[in-house]
Amino acid sequence: MNGTAAHPPPQLNLARHCLSGKPPEKTALIVAAASVGRWSYGALEDAVLRLAEGLRREGLEPGDRLLIRMGNSLDYALAFFAANAAGAIPIPASPMLTTREVAGLLASSGARFLAWDGLLALPEVTDVRLLTPPDIARLKTSPRGDYAATAADDPAYLIYTSGTSGAPKGVLHGQRAIWGRRPMYAGWSGLGTGDVLLHTGALNWTYTLGVGLCDPFVNAATAVVYTGPPDPSVWQRLVHDHGVTIMASVPGLYRQSLRAGFHGAPGLRHGLSAGEALAPSILTQWRDTTGCDLYEALGMSEISTYISSGPSVPVRPGSPGRPQQGRRVRLLADGELAVHRSDPGLFLGYWGEHDPGDREWFATGDTAEIDADGYVWYHGRSDELMNAGGFRVSPLEVESILLQHPAVAEAGVREWAVSDSASIIAAFIVPQGTATPDETAIQAFVRERLAAYKCPRQIWFVPALPRTANGKLIRKALEKP
Repeated sequence: MNGTAAHPPPQLNLARHCLSGKPPEKTALIVAAASVGRWSYGALEDAVLRLAEGLRREGLEPGDRLLIRMGNSLDYALAFFAANAAGAIPIPASPMLTTREVAGLLASSGARFLAWDGLLALPEVTDVRLLTPPDIARLKTSPRGDYAATAADDPAYLIYTSGTSGAPKGVLHGQRAIWGRRPMYAGWSGLGTGDVLLHTGALNWTYTLGVGLCDPFVNAATAVVYTGPPDPSVWQRLVHDHGVTIMASVPGLYRQSLRAGFHGAPGLRHGLSAGEALAPSILTQWRDTTGCDLYEALGMSEISTYISSGPSVPVRPGSPGRPQQGRRVRLLADGELAVHRSDPGLFLGYWGEHDPGDREWFATGDTAEIDADGYVWYHGRSDELMNAGGFRVSPLEVESILLQHPAVAEAGVREWAVSDSASIIAAFIVPQGTATPDETAIQAFVRERLAAYKCPRQIWFVPALPRTANGKLIRKALEKP
């Protein structure tokens, strides 16, 4: 696919691009839970720049890493934008991570600061400045500072995602990532200044940070986020109460909300879907129930979405759409999708790794075919990464934990489809000895060591695992006994 991505300006700061120069009295953010908080662009920018200055005075320097260990909250968003505004590198981490996983991220990233909500469990930390809730409240009263003079290629944020080695990999994005999102506005979301966008995800997820916050802010629209307890029925109320025009979520949650009676509202123009493949059955039910369309996108942590349908790209059920205007996308010889490295939305590199691989094209690991009309038909991952509710999980990471249990001799893990629109992580275990292990005990063992979304939902005990002649596990051949 041909196209030329527009070059970002040499000097660029993500937080400034999102918040500066917007109508100060316009509502930028609605935070909904038991009560509703509204933040204007003026108030939000002021809070971010005060916290950024407070962090500087606390010793945070440009390039320092700040890990965010918080539940879904307004402070999460403020910490992310403030760290970026200060020229530091925020690390948005999932609140579902165990203390073992958090310790691993701290060690890998060399983070000097940890912003904490006072609720989530912490590992033992040394050489890390812990910012407690009283600390953060104090820093938010600092004098207002200014945005750091960052360049487009300077680091903006660091996110960790499962890698093919089994250990989480740090994906480092540049300030230019915010510029690289521009093709999504026309090619997927159709977002404009008059829109009110509701994202159903947690703020630690880059899908939420990008589509749910950054994109509305860049376009001077209004973002709605929910920080209350899980409830599939809440989305209908939020759409109605706040005049939502665009809803963004994952297929699984669309399915749950429709079952809970979601029917849309007169002002709802369309929905956005990403994170996992959209089943045609969910698309059909959404259209029949709401009377509006649901636009799918394909993306990954390294570039966000780059293939999509949208108001200007008609939906073809079963396809995530076409490469967005300006994206240079091609199929490699093995059928793997690749993005040209000139794309400003492409990440800077993996944290701690210096070999960028192919210097012209970035191989995504997603296999597909492209038809004569330019539509992409997705065939799955080439590296066996699993999709757990929109989060990519390495089977090696889960297998390595299972193998630490004394009752497990061998373990294989794969994604398992339970319907045409849902899949889970399933584990296949060869017991140690002749007795059948206690499945509940194994599940508890894994939950203590891995985030909930990485844990197998199904365990089957089998006499042997399928392997090649050289002993390599054939995960695709793992079958229910």
